[in-house]
Amino acid sequence: MFVGKVIGNVWATRKHKHLNNLKLLIVKAIDPINPDKLTGEATMAVDKDMGAGPGDIVLILDEGGSARKIIKDLKAPVRTVVAGILDSVNYKKEEKKYA
Repeated sequence: MFVGKVIGNVWATRKHKHLNNLKLLIVKAIDPINPDKLTGEATMAVDKDMGAGPGDIVLILDEGGSARKIIKDLKAPVRTVVAGILDSVNYKKEEKKYA
């Protein structure tokens, strides 16, 4: 799991049948206290019911079996999923509010 920022959407004219009705987002890990500091590589994550969009700070689950359980489709070709939209994070006795 990591805290990330949604930096874009993915638009696809064709998708795997198990990805229908899922939003595809580009996310990048951030420093939890400084959300303007993006780290690591950008990755694609799916969003089923959270409603995340560009600019949102999100909790990302990056493990296929658990990701498929979150979207309730054990056959989906998914590894990374948005597990939640964050309002704040407490890190090293410091709170950072995002909402």
